[in-house]
Amino acid sequence: MSSALPLTPARERLVLWLLALTQFTVIMDFMVMMPLAPQLMRAFSIEPAAVSGAVSAYAWCAGISGLAAAMYIDRFDRKKLLLVVFALFTLSNLACAAAPNFHVLVLSRAFAGLSGGILGAIVMAIIGDLIPANRRGAATGVVMTSFSIASVAGVPTGVMLAAHYGWASPFYILVLCSLPILILAARVLPALDSHLPNRAPLSATVPNLIALYKKPMHLKAFLLSVINMMTGMMVIPFISPVLVSNVGLEPAQITYVYLAGGIATFFTARMIGKWSDRYGAQKVYRIVSLLFILPVLFITHMPVIPLVGVMLFFPFFMVLASGRNIPMQALMTTVPEPTRRGAFLSANAAIQQVGTGVGALLGGLTLHTEASGHIAGYGLNGWIAAGLAILTVLWVGQVRGAASVAAPVGEVKAA
Repeated sequence: MSSALPLTPARERLVLWLLALTQFTVIMDFMVMMPLAPQLMRAFSIEPAAVSGAVSAYAWCAGISGLAAAMYIDRFDRKKLLLVVFALFTLSNLACAAAPNFHVLVLSRAFAGLSGGILGAIVMAIIGDLIPANRRGAATGVVMTSFSIASVAGVPTGVMLAAHYGWASPFYILVLCSLPILILAARVLPALDSHLPNRAPLSATVPNLIALYKKPMHLKAFLLSVINMMTGMMVIPFISPVLVSNVGLEPAQITYVYLAGGIATFFTARMIGKWSDRYGAQKVYRIVSLLFILPVLFITHMPVIPLVGVMLFFPFFMVLASGRNIPMQALMTTVPEPTRRGAFLSANAAIQQVGTGVGALLGGLTLHTEASGHIAGYGLNGWIAAGLAILTVLWVGQVRGAASVAAPVGEVKAA
């Protein structure tokens, strides 16, 4: 049985795009740090390892925040929780922009991780509460366009502003973007408290958290999440340096490559979401994951080709890389009971952060720079990612929704 609340079609679209804009600020906040590395190194006289430490501070705190949120996220009205956490996230970006030294910046990035790390879980929990299960794929596709908007408009704009007005300018822009989103969310979102009457007593919080990680169906879903994230992170973090060192592109040309990919995902994200609703999340996930293997192997074994060739190829990689997450996220909203949806999705967000970190770590261990400047070992990453993708294709059938446990494997479209 769905816990979805009735919304007019127009208001539902407005809510979904509002959630997409919320996700956009979180994604841009995370993504823009890496291109800012040269400016930060000059501004604070630091080494590259220090910049990566600031990026890691966000990721680790986001993971810790997700684990902690599993204990309280279902105890509050989701609208009020979203407003409070998003306000704290906006404050963290203001702190980043105003940081007088690198130590304060790292602390501000940690604060951003603590708040931004659970916003994605809250957004997905709201989708689970508002949207019937048979339309959650399309809804997830709309929200996932936030990645496309960040790739196409957010990060390039942030990098351009940083080049002209200093490294802090992208964070000031994020603050200015977040304020109207916060106001609109307060006006547009309905009360989201239908799960509260059935919440467990406070004394049961810790036992319920332990039970959350002991339930076989949840563990199967968490395993899918962590392997799914590892698959992409074996390849994605190293695309830019490989394109520069191995393919021969100029650093400035990387913007055009990601722009081409981001534009493509903007149009395909909603389409993949609709396919997920029509044909089943598991089936669409299998198809997209299998297709994903082809561009993964090509990009990790890419010969020297001109910029135009890279720009024509990269949309296929981006569409399939991001497209895998759409049916998976829609599937995840069906796994727990509605009263535990927020806790489950918070725990899942933390698990995904673990997969992100482990995938990037393992991917980096296989790479080394030769005397010529060529980065070796990237092809091995591609084969490992391909193997992990096949593993997820085989495993996704084990992940079932709470309302469809008795249904045949592969049917995840229960209302």
